[in-house]
Amino acid sequence: MWFSKSIEESLAAFEVSPAQGLSEAEAQARLQKYGPNALKGKKKKTILQLFIAQLQDWLIYVLLAAVVITALMGEYTDTIIILVVILLNAVLGVAQEVKAGNAIEALQKIASPKALVRREGTTKEIRSEDVVPGDILILDAGRFIAADLRLIESANLKIEESALTGESMPATKDADQTLPDPQTPIGDRHNSAYMSTLVTYGRGVGVVVATGMQTEVGKIASIIDTEEEVTTPLEARLEKLGKTLGKLAIGICALIFVVALLQGRDLVEMFLISVSLAVASIPEGLAAIVAIVLSIGVTSMSKRNAIVRRLPAVETLGSVNIICSDKTGTLTQNKMTVVRYFSLEGEREVNHGNQNEASEGAEKLAKAMVLCSDATYEHNEGTGDPTEIALLLLADDLGIDRQALQANSRRVGEFAFDSDRKLMSTLHEEDDKYTVYTKGAIDNLLKIATHVLESGQVVPLTEQHRQQFNQATERMSGQALRTLGAAYKPVDTVIEPEEMEKDLILLGMVGMIDPPRAEVKASVQKARMAGITTIMITGDHKNTAFAIARELNIADNMRQATTGQEIDELPEEEFNQRVQGYRVFARVSPEHKVRIIRGLKSHGNIVSMTGDGVNDAPSLSAADIGVAMGITGTDVAKGASDMILTDDNFATIVTAIEQGRNIYNNIRKSVLFLLTCNLGEVVAMFLTLLAGWQAPLIATQLLWINLLTDTLPAVALGMDPGDPDVMKERPRDPQESFFNGIAGWRAVAGGFLIGGITIFAFWFGYYEHGLSPFDDAVPVETVQNARTLAFMTLVACQLYYALAMRHPLKSIFQVGLFSNLFLLGAVALGLLLQLAVVLVPAMRDAFNLRMLDAQGWAAVLFLGLLPLLVSELGKVYLRARQAKNADPLAA
Repeated sequence: MWFSKSIEESLAAFEVSPAQGLSEAEAQARLQKYGPNALKGKKKKTILQLFIAQLQDWLIYVLLAAVVITALMGEYTDTIIILVVILLNAVLGVAQEVKAGNAIEALQKIASPKALVRREGTTKEIRSEDVVPGDILILDAGRFIAADLRLIESANLKIEESALTGESMPATKDADQTLPDPQTPIGDRHNSAYMSTLVTYGRGVGVVVATGMQTEVGKIASIIDTEEEVTTPLEARLEKLGKTLGKLAIGICALIFVVALLQGRDLVEMFLISVSLAVASIPEGLAAIVAIVLSIGVTSMSKRNAIVRRLPAVETLGSVNIICSDKTGTLTQNKMTVVRYFSLEGEREVNHGNQNEASEGAEKLAKAMVLCSDATYEHNEGTGDPTEIALLLLADDLGIDRQALQANSRRVGEFAFDSDRKLMSTLHEEDDKYTVYTKGAIDNLLKIATHVLESGQVVPLTEQHRQQFNQATERMSGQALRTLGAAYKPVDTVIEPEEMEKDLILLGMVGMIDPPRAEVKASVQKARMAGITTIMITGDHKNTAFAIARELNIADNMRQATTGQEIDELPEEEFNQRVQGYRVFARVSPEHKVRIIRGLKSHGNIVSMTGDGVNDAPSLSAADIGVAMGITGTDVAKGASDMILTDDNFATIVTAIEQGRNIYNNIRKSVLFLLTCNLGEVVAMFLTLLAGWQAPLIATQLLWINLLTDTLPAVALGMDPGDPDVMKERPRDPQESFFNGIAGWRAVAGGFLIGGITIFAFWFGYYEHGLSPFDDAVPVETVQNARTLAFMTLVACQLYYALAMRHPLKSIFQVGLFSNLFLLGAVALGLLLQLAVVLVPAMRDAFNLRMLDAQGWAAVLFLGLLPLLVSELGKVYLRARQAKNADPLAA
């Protein structure tokens, strides 16, 4: 019961110093002893369980019944083939599930939260799984707590513990408390913090007392299973489509069986053919292929700094037409550097790397910036907000000994930063005297300060003083500098946080530069070409924001920029009418961000929004795609987001949209290919049987075709490399179906073409022998020859046609014949297996085939390539028509 122990007892039990933390060697030893700091997820299904699940389908049950029937009839070859096909289908299904599961599992590991720990005297961020008992954890607002803690420091610390206690209000924490009653309920343990709860205010430090399944959350997790399987809307839609097509296919198969009954055909044979055709024509692999393509695509995105937390986001990415981006760190380099500072002693430039002469006012200004900060910077490495790190470096440039300054000053209270106040205040004890230091937006400081430091003297703040500060702000903002002010006041004793920001003495302000990222300008242009508008939303000054926006070609003139204050002056309806005309929103609060997003969405836009702070969660949730910063982002922002940028870079958002479009296109290719092939099989079978011909394919042949073309080629199409021109297209309508435009007609035309060519091949098999499918008493050899031609032609058509499916307009040479080696491999393997069926005598006999003559092989080669050739010619026509429509001078 760590809450009943004192701070000293807890630290002694884990043999750890709060100032130094654990050594890396000791942390590794404890990690080996206690295991990773992670909750055990749902027990994974074994390979056998996955295999059995693949067989739990009513169509498989019918096929198993067919196995029994053929065995009883003595057709043992058919029995073995059907059984082998069932088993191979199940094995491939298991392989697909395992691959998709592994990819998603790897993705979850990448997206796992981080913890801030103190080890070997240095504060660093590590994976939460690597936290061990005895670690010293640093807590700040917006961070999820990685393990159970006994708090050793707390400053206005509030933690949201509703998941454990049911209390809706955050619990106030006090590290100095000791609770002797071992029965103290979790909600009353004010000196402890627990895994998965959230710091909402203040800061704290704690020693880890339990990790993983030993935590309070772990005890709950051992009782219940919380992990749910993720099904995206896209997968659900395709599953519904698959069921609809399945019902249609079954209806056609039933019709074929009725027709066969009326024609007096062999009922057992027709039963097997009907069932096999149903199995072959129902796209049961749609959902599995979509899951694989999604997981592979998303894993690929994670390697390019975009971690997709929710799979539906991939589908939405292709429809984004507005990117709302924060400025600092996303559009800019997040390498803040103070270049100027201003006080009533004048404005001075900072020379980095050289000793700067600092006046008394400048020293006090820098001192306030250092003490009113949560950042650290040691050994050329910093933790915390880049702005605060830049302020620490200002003190170094002015020759101030930060270590001595912090050693002589003890923080005894604070009023944490709030995005509405845009201020942060801390209370320090120095030589038995108390001083408040406040830093934040200069315009907000001017509203609450009553005095100012002038020539070393504290004097009342006059309107003239305010004008001097406002003019300095305008000058710095015009040079794209971000401004930040500082103030202080001496107090007699410890005061409440709300009392800190009253009657302050203004010290001065600094101007910082954060240059734009080199790659952002090109990304903004790339987004514009793709029909995507970039909007900057920032808390910075209007002039600073516009200067950066103009440099990046986001905005052209000042009329495209507005502020939060100006937004407040507009009624909702009028703002919604105007919102699309703005490209820069400056000095905005989290409430403004939500209002901006809602306004943009009211026009039917699909909006992406970036954020990093605790208060950004509402706007990230309100956007169609919430994008959190991986480096500077809080756990709250990451938890509310759909995607995390591991490099905090705007260019990564544009790249993610490009990849999202390509992933969706790849899924579409796979789906259309499957449906086209399945339609071809149904057309070939239905029309020939309706005409009174022999079945062009028997049951075992249909099952083999399904095995060959519905797996590898479809998955390989989903792994197509990205189309370099995809960002020249307009954003996709989110309501658009897979069959939008010519896609549906292309699938139908392709299916009928493949089906028609298969029928012709079947007819040609008779014609070779001087007969017709309409003839009576045709020799078995002739029927087998015709079926071999139909069988070989149908498979060749489908495999070659996969190459044509890579792009609706570009030829196979324009997309690069060798740019998708997976697809070439799938086609080559399919053709080799198909040849083996005919060339190996045992397999030829098993499938009731005959060796083709030279004329037959020539027919297969020509007819197999025909759908590909027709498709390529169709693309030539479509490209010509597109070029004509794009040419304003064309007649």
